Amino acid sequence: MAKADSKSARPPSLEAVRARLDAIDAELLPLIDERASLAAQVAAAKAAAGDAGKFGLRPARENAILRKLLDQARRGAGDALVVRLWRELIGDSLARQGPFHLSVWGDRDAARVVDFARNRFGSAPPLALAARPEDALAAARTLGGVGVLALAPDSAWWGRLLAEPRLKVFAALPCLAAWGPMTALAVAEIAVEPTGSDQTFWVTDAAQAPAAIEETLGRDGVAATFLMAAGGLKLFSLAGFHQPDDPRLARAPGSLAGVIGAAPAPLDV
Repeated sequence: MAKADSKSARPPSLEAVRARLDAIDAELLPLIDERASLAAQVAAAKAAAGDAGKFGLRPARENAILRKLLDQARRGAGDALVVRLWRELIGDSLARQGPFHLSVWGDRDAARVVDFARNRFGSAPPLALAARPEDALAAARTLGGVGVLALAPDSAWWGRLLAEPRLKVFAALPCLAAWGPMTALAVAEIAVEPTGSDQTFWVTDAAQAPAAIEETLGRDGVAATFLMAAGGLKLFSLAGFHQPDDPRLARAPGSLAGVIGAAPAPLDV
């Protein structure tokens, strides 16, 4: 067997690799700059369509963009790199189109929730820490406002959304399962649309044990996962996108119950 040419197997020099990196950076920046500049055109197009003055956040479209990117063949870019880069680009574009600000209530783990909020929405929108869940929800009611609230064992802030149908959960954080378990939910006054891979958040005051409620829903074709209980209420995640008027949920246990929003499933699941 002929020996392989040792020269062909020799790795490139560090100088050659650095030169290629510099060339790629030079190519990337104009594209990133062009993408950022298109935000003004997006805003103008929305104004022409009669959507001026409305919050431009569209979670379902963002999810579709990211899933399409993650489905592409890659040699070195992992899911986390792709998600963080495009979240920054999308967040910057949204902030250029109009009001966009975050209010974060992190309970005892504020730093972690802030990190997840930045990973999800990028560094462009201003971020303020909320002293109470009520403050974060109040900020989410303002134009361009997003509240990011921790799932804390001693707070049933999510139960308040039963009385506020305009304020909806639209994202679960973190958005990658590799980053850890569900830690917080994001809420805003926006339309929530199905993405094809969703989880719906449902609240009930039913007195039954969580396992019994899951079993009851399961017999009616609804796969439910208990998340937490507080203040006499229970929060569940339902597999799939469920409308608030789903008759199966109307038959579910509890006199005070309802859908409070839905979010795409983790992007790496």
